[in-house]
Amino acid sequence: MAKLFPKSINRLPLQLAVYLVVVVCVATAGVTYYMTPKYTRVGYAPIQPVPYSHAKHVGELGLDCRYCHSTIDTAGAAVPTTQTCMNCHNQIKTASPALALVRDSLQSGRSIPWVHVHVMPSFVYFDHSVHVNRGVGCVECHGKVNQMDVVTQMQPMSMGFCLDCHRAPELRVRAKADVFNLDSKTIEAAQGIDAARRFVHDWNIRPPQSCSGCHR
Repeated sequence: MAKLFPKSINRLPLQLAVYLVVVVCVATAGVTYYMTPKYTRVGYAPIQPVPYSHAKHVGELGLDCRYCHSTIDTAGAAVPTTQTCMNCHNQIKTASPALALVRDSLQSGRSIPWVHVHVMPSFVYFDHSVHVNRGVGCVECHGKVNQMDVVTQMQPMSMGFCLDCHRAPELRVRAKADVFNLDSKTIEAAQGIDAARRFVHDWNIRPPQSCSGCHR
């Protein structure tokens, strides 16, 4: 009786298994690479429930970052409270329709549902105070917020982005007086690499590069 299938058909299950493994690996690599924050969040600029222009308040009026983000150099990031907004707006633009939600929040006690722009994964430990107290300026991660009418994520906040800074902090640090000045230069740009390295040495800046430094 003639054979219905050629002998080579016996290799078909193994070939299909190999092709399937290759396809899964390629798909996994592609998703892992292209769906990281570098690609999915850079440029993210959500519409907030209350229109707030940092270009107006910070760039034009000169508000210091710490006025609204009051715990940034002691504990960490904090969204400003409604009362912080009303410290000024109980005298300025008191009837503005754009601020209706702020006034309602003050009366009701309900928080304004701000949309977070820069969100770190739950498995990442990050302390703003450690960074700003060691010369890492706000602009390094958040960009020129003082020029933004709508806050936009400018950096990927990926592991690679963080490690680039941890491996060469001398390229990112500023004098402590310039940390909250979004128009300031790094020490390396202003005074040269040797001055920046001295600053890193004198301030005992030794960013962790091990997994446990950021994953606890």
